[in-house]
Amino acid sequence: MAPPKGKTPAAKAGSKGKKKKTMLKFTLDCTHPVEDGIMDASNFEVFLHDRIKVQGKTGNLGTQVSIERNKSKITVVSEIPFSKRYLKYLTKKYLKKHNVRDWLRVIASNKDRNVYELRYFNIADNEGEDEE
Repeated sequence: MAPPKGKTPAAKAGSKGKKKKTMLKFTLDCTHPVEDGIMDASNFEVFLHDRIKVQGKTGNLGTQVSIERNKSKITVVSEIPFSKRYLKYLTKKYLKKHNVRDWLRVIASNKDRNVYELRYFNIADNEGEDEE
């Protein structure tokens, strides 16, 4: 018996043509360095705003990418594909530019994988191991 004429179920599903918008939300938690006065969150926000590339151009955020600051946490919301790794790269670049890369590191939070934290290196633990 031949299949009925008309559209197949696969063709029906693809015929609507509407794409679901993906909202990517990444958070950079700068609480420790900001409280200690090593880093300025508003300065870091401006750095990200100037350096994030959209479609190969810097300063082209438009409505597709937005950067918000809430005290010492910076949130980047993107409607287009956006790499979490790129955000980590820019954060390291900022730390190096301000000569604090030797003391701070960028770590993905254990609780939520869309959150990066800036933490200090554990220098005290390493010194104790060297003495023994």
